[in-house]
Order: sequence, then structure tokens, then C-alpha cells
Amino acid sequence: MKKSLKGNEIIAVSSQSLDGLTTSVDPRFGRCRAFTIVKVENGKIVDAQVLENASMMASGGAGVQAAQLVGNTGAKIVLTGNVGPNASQALQGLGIAVYIGASGIVESAINAYLNGTLQQAASATVPSHFGMGRGGGGGMGRGGGRGMGRGDGGRGRW
Repeated sequence: MKKSLKGNEIIAVSSQSLDGLTTSVDPRFGRCRAFTIVKVENGKIVDAQVLENASMMASGGAGVQAAQLVGNTGAKIVLTGNVGPNASQALQGLGIAVYIGASGIVESAINAYLNGTLQQAASATVPSHFGMGRGGGGGMGRGGGRGMGRGDGGRGRW
């Protein structure tokens, strides 16, 4: 079922790179690499721009900062894979609707939204800090420090 469009829509899509409509949708909202900002008129894409997400590597508050960035574009729709609680609350406060389950390339996600196949999120779909990944520190326990008699070291084999 095609969505009935009233005038123009500006849609922000969480993106894995700066390649615009041809990049893959990033399943993370607050820590995505970029946002592809798409202007749609009468069910057709008429313009697309890419904004780098400066909050991607923030130690905290990435979702709220990303929501503010999207809000500054005039977008009223976000397409993403998932959204955390702080970002969800910030987007709701800005009057921006969130549609989850977007995947594939950005252009396909836009078409899925226009065809009504994406689900609108009423609240967060993942817990806080979902997209942060694990730290790179190996620690010193269980061989994490490397060395300590493992392997030949610098002794050589003459």
C-alpha cells in the first residue's frame, strides 16, 4: 500500500558510508557513519545529500546528538535498523517519526518506506549503548598482555 504523501517529505536514513543512495543502511542510529538526507516529492526522490555523523565516536550521548543533527535538516522521518532510548526520546521531542527494520541500500529503504513496508517505532528498540561494540583493551589476564613466555620470542632457531 503506497503512503499518501502530502507535499514534500524530508527523510533521514542512517548510513554506513558517505555514498548517498547507494550505500548500505546502518542498523545503528546514534553511531552510524552518516545520514543520507533524502527529499521526496510525490513519491519520488528528487534530492539526496549526505551528512557525516560527528557523534559516531562520542563517549556518550551519541543518540541525542545524532537526533539534533537530523532535526537541524528539517527531516520529519528517520529510517534505521534500531534506535536506543535516549535517541528515541530526543526524536519524539523533535516531532520526528522513526521507522525501523530498514536494511539494504538507502534507496531501497526509501522505497520500502514509501510502499508502507517499514514499521513505525513507538519507543526504543534496543538498550542504551547498543552500538558501541566492545573495547579494544586486552587487559593482562588470560594472556591478553601477550608475551610472558608464549612462543619463541626473540630467541631464534639457529
